[in-house]
Amino acid sequence: MDLHADLSQPVVLNTHALAWTPSPQTGVERRRLDRRGDELARATSIVRYAPGSHFAPHSHGGGEEILVLEGTFADERGDYPAGTYLRNPPGSSHAPFSTGGCTILVKLQQMHPADQRRLVVDTHREAWRPGLVEGLEVMPLHGFGSENVALVRWAPGTVFQPHRHLGGEEILVLEGVFQDEHGTYPAGSWLRNPPGSVHRPWSEPGCTIWVKTGHLPTTVTV
Repeated sequence: MDLHADLSQPVVLNTHALAWTPSPQTGVERRRLDRRGDELARATSIVRYAPGSHFAPHSHGGGEEILVLEGTFADERGDYPAGTYLRNPPGSSHAPFSTGGCTILVKLQQMHPADQRRLVVDTHREAWRPGLVEGLEVMPLHGFGSENVALVRWAPGTVFQPHRHLGGEEILVLEGVFQDEHGTYPAGSWLRNPPGSVHRPWSEPGCTIWVKTGHLPTTVTV
């Protein structure tokens, strides 16, 4: 199936308003954000594991990127509580489960083949760095080629200058309210701004967002 598969088009979704749909595994449900393909797909989803649910062992030919939003996600390598950022590189395999239940952001089949470093980051333990404007703090999570992933924390009233995203931008609002001239995005909002897009973001009440930039192709075939 194709869902928001044209990466040249902007997308804004309230993930809390999307219906949960079953996955092939009992007890695991998902809210689809974008997708190209069937079960082996380039996909971005919010995935919910019921307590005691698990997935059969499987491999990720194009890699897997995860941000744990609630609960504790786990596999045979360890436990990953809320706030963990996890990257399983192309060709990796695992058997995920959740004893107590969890909700995660998952991106599949979207990594460069040469990006082979497995990564586990406890964002509750990492330091925040000053951003480019007063009131902005940044926690870098990953970088490879033009791709960069970070958490960004906006103090109330912070305003950023207008700027262009040559390789696109993807945002999940984790807390508070993110804003730009195109709209207002409360917690749970997912945005995908295409390559070449321009905006001037701010946050009146303050917010924390997960941000990924530079990862969308500048030429898209659909």
